[in-house]
Amino acid sequence: MTDEFEVARLEREIQQYLGLEPAQLRFEFREVEGQVRLDLVTVNPRHHQSFLFRFETGRDEVECLQKMLDYVKRLRDTESSFTLQWRTRGDKELQTSYFRAHNAYEALDKLYFGRDLNAITVFSVVLNPSS
Repeated sequence: MTDEFEVARLEREIQQYLGLEPAQLRFEFREVEGQVRLDLVTVNPRHHQSFLFRFETGRDEVECLQKMLDYVKRLRDTESSFTLQWRTRGDKELQTSYFRAHNAYEALDKLYFGRDLNAITVFSVVLNPSS
Protein backbone atom coordinates (compact mmCIF):
# COMPACT_ATOMS: atom_id res chain seq x y z
CA MET A 1 0.00 0.00 0.00
CA THR A 2 1.43 3.36 -1.01
CA ASP A 3 1.23 6.44 1.15
CA GLU A 4 -0.70 8.81 -1.12
CA PHE A 5 0.09 11.86 1.01
CA GLU A 6 3.82 11.13 1.03
CA VAL A 7 3.74 10.49 -2.75
CA ALA A 8 1.94 13.82 -3.33
CA ARG A 9 4.34 15.68 -1.01
CA LEU A 10 7.44 14.29 -2.72
CA GLU A 11 6.04 14.99 -6.20
CA ARG A 12 5.32 18.61 -5.16
CA GLU A 13 8.80 19.01 -3.67
CA ILE A 14 10.48 17.69 -6.84
CA GLN A 15 8.35 19.99 -8.99
CA GLN A 16 9.17 23.02 -6.82
CA TYR A 17 12.87 22.16 -6.67
CA LEU A 18 12.97 22.02 -10.49
CA GLY A 19 10.95 25.24 -10.73
CA LEU A 20 8.37 23.72 -13.08
CA GLU A 21 4.61 24.07 -13.30
CA PRO A 22 2.53 20.90 -12.63
CA ALA A 23 1.63 20.67 -16.35
CA GLN A 24 5.34 20.53 -17.23
CA LEU A 25 6.06 17.36 -15.23
CA ARG A 26 4.64 13.84 -15.40
CA PHE A 27 5.38 11.13 -12.85
CA GLU A 28 4.90 7.78 -14.62
CA PHE A 29 5.10 4.66 -12.44
CA ARG A 30 5.17 1.07 -13.66
CA GLU A 31 6.31 -2.30 -12.44
CA VAL A 32 9.47 -3.75 -13.96
CA GLU A 33 10.83 -7.12 -12.81
CA GLY A 34 9.26 -6.91 -9.35
CA GLN A 35 10.42 -3.33 -8.76
CA VAL A 36 8.64 -0.03 -9.24
CA ARG A 37 10.08 2.23 -11.94
CA LEU A 38 9.44 5.96 -11.99
CA ASP A 39 9.92 7.77 -15.30
CA LEU A 40 10.02 11.51 -14.64
CA VAL A 41 8.94 13.15 -17.89
CA THR A 42 9.10 16.86 -18.66
CA VAL A 43 6.70 18.56 -21.07
CA ASN A 44 7.96 21.64 -22.90
CA PRO A 45 5.27 24.35 -22.71
CA ARG A 46 6.30 25.91 -26.03
CA HIS A 47 6.20 22.93 -28.40
CA HIS A 48 4.41 20.44 -26.08
CA GLN A 49 6.95 17.67 -26.67
CA SER A 50 7.76 15.41 -23.74
CA PHE A 51 11.18 14.08 -22.76
CA LEU A 52 12.58 11.73 -20.17
CA PHE A 53 14.19 13.73 -17.38
CA ARG A 54 15.40 10.67 -15.46
CA PHE A 55 14.21 7.30 -14.21
CA GLU A 56 14.63 5.67 -10.82
CA THR A 57 13.70 2.22 -9.51
CA GLY A 58 12.79 1.17 -5.99
CA ARG A 59 10.63 -1.03 -3.78
CA ASP A 60 7.66 1.34 -4.04
CA GLU A 61 6.59 4.77 -5.32
CA VAL A 62 7.82 6.57 -2.18
CA GLU A 63 11.33 5.09 -2.49
CA CYS A 64 11.48 6.03 -6.19
CA LEU A 65 10.37 9.58 -5.44
CA GLN A 66 12.87 9.92 -2.57
CA LYS A 67 15.69 8.81 -4.90
CA MET A 68 14.45 11.29 -7.54
CA LEU A 69 14.38 14.11 -4.99
CA ASP A 70 17.93 13.25 -3.85
CA TYR A 71 18.98 13.30 -7.52
CA VAL A 72 17.44 16.70 -8.34
CA LYS A 73 19.07 18.22 -5.27
CA ARG A 74 22.55 17.18 -6.48
CA LEU A 75 21.81 17.39 -10.23
CA ARG A 76 24.35 20.06 -11.13
CA ASP A 77 27.20 18.24 -9.37
CA THR A 78 27.01 14.96 -11.25
CA GLU A 79 26.07 15.59 -14.87
CA SER A 80 26.96 17.78 -17.81
CA SER A 81 24.60 20.10 -19.67
CA PHE A 82 23.86 19.40 -23.35
CA THR A 83 22.02 21.46 -25.97
CA LEU A 84 20.27 19.46 -28.70
CA GLN A 85 18.82 20.96 -31.86
CA TRP A 86 16.20 18.84 -33.56
CA ARG A 87 13.06 18.83 -35.68
CA THR A 88 10.08 16.49 -35.83
CA ARG A 89 9.24 14.88 -39.16
CA GLY A 90 7.08 17.21 -41.24
CA ASP A 91 7.84 20.26 -39.08
CA LYS A 92 9.75 23.20 -40.54
CA GLU A 93 10.84 24.79 -37.26
CA LEU A 94 14.10 23.80 -35.59
CA GLN A 95 13.69 23.16 -31.84
CA THR A 96 16.29 23.53 -29.09
CA SER A 97 16.17 21.44 -25.93
CA TYR A 98 18.50 21.20 -22.95
CA PHE A 99 19.35 18.02 -21.06
CA ARG A 100 21.57 17.03 -18.17
CA ALA A 101 23.30 13.72 -18.78
CA HIS A 102 26.56 11.87 -18.21
CA ASN A 103 27.27 11.79 -21.96
CA ALA A 104 25.79 12.61 -25.39
CA TYR A 105 24.24 9.14 -25.76
CA GLU A 106 22.27 9.56 -22.53
CA ALA A 107 21.09 13.02 -23.68
CA LEU A 108 19.87 11.47 -26.95
CA ASP A 109 18.11 8.68 -25.04
CA LYS A 110 16.21 11.33 -23.09
CA LEU A 111 15.24 13.13 -26.30
CA TYR A 112 14.04 9.93 -28.02
CA PHE A 113 12.25 8.50 -24.94
CA GLY A 114 8.92 6.96 -26.00
CA ARG A 115 9.39 7.90 -29.66
CA ASP A 116 10.06 6.21 -32.95
CA LEU A 117 13.70 6.97 -33.84
CA ASN A 118 12.54 8.15 -37.28
CA ALA A 119 10.13 10.74 -35.81
CA ILE A 120 12.91 13.23 -34.96
CA THR A 121 15.94 14.45 -36.87
CA VAL A 122 18.78 15.65 -34.64
CA PHE A 123 20.95 18.39 -36.14
CA SER A 124 23.37 18.97 -33.28
CA VAL A 125 24.40 17.76 -29.84
CA VAL A 126 26.60 20.21 -27.97
CA LEU A 127 28.26 19.81 -24.60
CA ASN A 128 27.79 23.17 -22.86
CA PRO A 129 30.68 24.73 -20.97
CA SER A 130 30.35 24.10 -17.23
CA SER A 131 29.90 27.11 -15.01
